[in-house]
Amino acid sequence: MSSRRPWLRPCLAACALVLLAACQSPPPWQLNDVRGHLPDLKFSLTSDLGKPITAADFRGKVVMLYFGYTHCPDVCPLTLVHLHTDLQKLGKAADDVRILFVTVDPARDTVDVLHQYVTAFDPRIVGLTGKPDQILALARRYRAFYQRETPKTPGDYEVSHSSAVYIFDRDGRARLLATPGDPQSAVVHDLKLLLEQKS
Repeated sequence: MSSRRPWLRPCLAACALVLLAACQSPPPWQLNDVRGHLPDLKFSLTSDLGKPITAADFRGKVVMLYFGYTHCPDVCPLTLVHLHTDLQKLGKAADDVRILFVTVDPARDTVDVLHQYVTAFDPRIVGLTGKPDQILALARRYRAFYQRETPKTPGDYEVSHSSAVYIFDRDGRARLLATPGDPQSAVVHDLKLLLEQKS
């Protein structure tokens, strides 16, 4: 049959390549896809339990990274409530997700303060702190912004900061960026896709 239809074999091969490409097409993300635009998760800080902690401690987990501070009047608590709700919607699968809350106010956010704050929202949230230069380096790594404002009274000040959530896959690769304008359904949808992917 091949001698009578020499066009058939290359045609079948072309069809197979098309089907293979379709199978390997990227998932239909609903959040901003940042793969290849931001570096892998990498840091060496102190946890809210007062222990040294690095990005390697979270390999095998989907990680959500957020920069904030415990005295934040509105954005930070609202974001953590939303992330807690996202985890609830994931059900048992949420055990493979960790939220990293990096303080941009290490002067006031002591280990004890940080621990009490993050655990009030969800036990899967890990507070991270460190020396000011360590936190600044991590923020710059992911192009996050923060700036301490002029104090109203001594010790009473706010810290302006970006509010995006950086999402990394189980291998620590930057994959997605969630912003306050993204619906929670989109965050849950994309987290499910990431959790289904194998390392």
